[in-house]
Amino acid sequence: MAISEAEQVALLTGPDARALISAALETEGSELLEWAVHALHHRPGAGVSAGYTVTVRMRSGATQEQYVCASTGRITNPNSPGLVRLDHPTEDMAVHVWRHPNDPELPALGLACDPEQVSELLGQPVSVAIVSYRPTRRCVVRAMADDAPVAFLKVVRPRTLPDLVRRHEVLADAGVPAPRITRVDERGLVALTAATGRPMARYLSAGLTDDIATLESVVGVLDDMPAAVLELPRHPSWSERVDYYGHAAATALPGEAERARAIVATVNRMMLGSDPGPLVPTHGDFYEANIFMSSETDVSSLLDVDAVGPGYRVDDLACLLGHVSVLPCLAPASYTEVPHNLVVWWEHLVTQVDRTALAARAAAVTLSLVAGAKKTHGEEWRRDALDRLAQAEHWLTLG
Repeated sequence: MAISEAEQVALLTGPDARALISAALETEGSELLEWAVHALHHRPGAGVSAGYTVTVRMRSGATQEQYVCASTGRITNPNSPGLVRLDHPTEDMAVHVWRHPNDPELPALGLACDPEQVSELLGQPVSVAIVSYRPTRRCVVRAMADDAPVAFLKVVRPRTLPDLVRRHEVLADAGVPAPRITRVDERGLVALTAATGRPMARYLSAGLTDDIATLESVVGVLDDMPAAVLELPRHPSWSERVDYYGHAAATALPGEAERARAIVATVNRMMLGSDPGPLVPTHGDFYEANIFMSSETDVSSLLDVDAVGPGYRVDDLACLLGHVSVLPCLAPASYTEVPHNLVVWWEHLVTQVDRTALAARAAAVTLSLVAGAKKTHGEEWRRDALDRLAQAEHWLTLG
């Protein structure tokens, strides 16, 4: 019988993780001295991954800081250099461990993290810094010159590269303000122009002067999506995967599992009884971190277009509402006006889309963010996660 995902989380974040890291490092003659969990990534139904900051003693006797990853997910390149497989002694499960940047599913990651290779790729001297990294899935690296970003490198699985390139090309041809591709490496890397403007969250934090004008300018970018987007592969929406996110929330907050399951059941029921509207071009991950603005009413860059394709407008709107609604959970002192913004936005949007459909989908998006609140140490994350769970429940009351 396979080990449960809750047990996988416990294995990769608890005291037994030290033995896993030590066993992997010993294969190359290194000794683990210190370790700490840096990040945890749970993909319901697809395994758990963790990143660790470690201090090791090398064969030479010198000590070195390294970053090590471990994953219970499926690995399609088992012969990847530096990859160590460790079989669970009693369960039908394997843990794969590697040193960054030797990600077995992202063969271009080493290139993206090497300033010399990136400088050669871009044709100018740059420094590099990781912006975000999800082991075995994707990584975003910032390339800097003279203290300013000159490009962003997105590293993906090689088989997903053609779809990513096509999405950027379709948007570029239509004049949508998404980053443009300047370089492509077939190992799974695209170099993108740097976004202009500031993240929408900055404007929300500062306080909007006209809630509706800001909302209409942001939603207007969706209206600019070309019909060619309908010909792209469709990605499932957050609401269509609500069962998985409910499971992830229950894993992160086992004491609230019944609440998570109740949200899932209500979302599914409300979706069956509501009208999502026609199939239209959608962004697929439409929220404040992916929307850059040069003013409160001017969208300058639309980021992270990996999921652009046919879908329902109500799902993009719900994604925006759901993500913005958890900002006060994350930093209540920074987003004091967000609850008011959301009330105004909600009343405006329900004149455009089915109220029940929007409520159900906003709840599903918010539920998907519960597990992401969990930190690998301390208890402060629990308040954040519980607030997100409560916010998901609140959305359901509006339907």
